[in-house]
Amino acid sequence: MHQTTRHRRPTSSARFAGMELHAMAVEFPVVHGHPNRLPFEGVLTLIDTPSDKAPSGSRGHRVILTRAAAEAALPSLLGMAVDFKASWDGHDARQKCGIITAAEIDGNRLTVAGYLYARDFPEMEAKIQSSSAMGMSYELADAHVADMHASIWTLTRATFTGAAILLRDKAAYRSTSFRLRHARAAKEMGVPSSARFHRA
Repeated sequence: MHQTTRHRRPTSSARFAGMELHAMAVEFPVVHGHPNRLPFEGVLTLIDTPSDKAPSGSRGHRVILTRAAAEAALPSLLGMAVDFKASWDGHDARQKCGIITAAEIDGNRLTVAGYLYARDFPEMEAKIQSSSAMGMSYELADAHVADMHASIWTLTRATFTGAAILLRDKAAYRSTSFRLRHARAAKEMGVPSSARFHRA
């Protein structure tokens, strides 16, 4: 992040009854009624869980993102963009429609939150509010695969470069989700061998 008005909170970690949670966030100043900030939250992916289908760039292999890799890469999500395609079936890195300001690992779910640029992309709010079938898909670079000959690739290292909003059944993980947050929740949004992967 390059803007001085944003402050990165350190990674927080807590244990509850044997379950560990890691979280990071970038704080934004509260601007009541901001016309171009529409808060969202979603499940970006599952960790230590095989994908339902092969992501783009994995040469037809389903993938597993390890917990260690996800924890190490969590800071790289902050400030990354979310994008979409008009057909809601994939990625378009040049169609950036929002920003990720918070990320956490809760159990086997990697969740994110942030803002959509509602004034710039007015069609998004109507589409998302009218559909309960929206999901998410991550974008990676510099991913390391433990065994390139394995039927399911295990990712032991990666850097997040963004995410896409798309129909859940088009994502590599069908258990992802994406939804808009209630306006009252907006205050909370800023708080809380190698292979190259591009999209999952």
